[in-house]
Amino acid sequence: MRRWMRIAALVAGLTAAPTAFADTIDVNGVMRSYTVQLPAKRAVPLVVVLHGKTQRGADMIARTAWPQVAKREGFAVAFPDGLNHAWADARTKAGPALRGPPPGTDDVAFIAKLVEKLVANGTADPKRVYVTGISNGGAMAMTLACARADLFAAAASVVMNLTDEAAVTCHPSRPLPMLIMNGTADPLVPYEGGRGSSYFAADGFWSTEETLAFWRKLNGCEIDDGEVTDLPGRATTDQSTVTRISSRCPSGHDVVLYRVNGGGHRMPGFAPDARFPRVATGLLGPQNGDIDGAETIWAFLSQFR
Repeated sequence: MRRWMRIAALVAGLTAAPTAFADTIDVNGVMRSYTVQLPAKRAVPLVVVLHGKTQRGADMIARTAWPQVAKREGFAVAFPDGLNHAWADARTKAGPALRGPPPGTDDVAFIAKLVEKLVANGTADPKRVYVTGISNGGAMAMTLACARADLFAAAASVVMNLTDEAAVTCHPSRPLPMLIMNGTADPLVPYEGGRGSSYFAADGFWSTEETLAFWRKLNGCEIDDGEVTDLPGRATTDQSTVTRISSRCPSGHDVVLYRVNGGGHRMPGFAPDARFPRVATGLLGPQNGDIDGAETIWAFLSQFR
């Protein structure tokens, strides 16, 4: 009952909001929780949004524009919850002070079962299912793109790079369009690779350039950059700008990087992504306000089916 009340409170600010409800699903004997927002129509696009470590799906509902974008565009959006507020992505080293999910957690099976459920009950169009995530959720989105490319039409990762562990196990069944959105001043997942400056940072990250090159190679793209576009600076006080870097790829294999110049370990947005923005800036770096992450990601994902 308390969970239902929390979800109701989170969506109360949406005038005439689509149906939003919390539910659970059994995955290998473990009950896994998620929240889904559904439009009135059936067989619609579905976006699975994965939270970062220490968060829950409710944080993505409250701190991103995904509910509003989904309502306006008429697609379904699911916000799953990771165990211990974390995801079991392809990495095993999660940082010194932040524990991951319980050993044996199979989050690939969880997300796959969730997608299959929403397709089977007529909610989602199986040709228009997408996955995105931030930080640990971004790593999980890439893990799903590697392990279950058959389920998704495209993917997007925010403030995350690959590691040797993640790359060596990545063998997607087909090329999958990929958007990457990383900040050059990220203290947790350094843009240039290695270990971030934060105490909570893990080591062994590839650089964003190496991560971009990896997805380009998987998707049969040319190695060098395509168009490089500096986007208009809408927010003059956010200490950052955005550059969009495209790739020369076969049709439908697109790989795009949104480089947030001076941006931190944050989801770009027109509204604050944290309850205490000043504290978040001190710990995670600046949030960019020139683009909105959800709006930008949906514009990319919705091209593919």
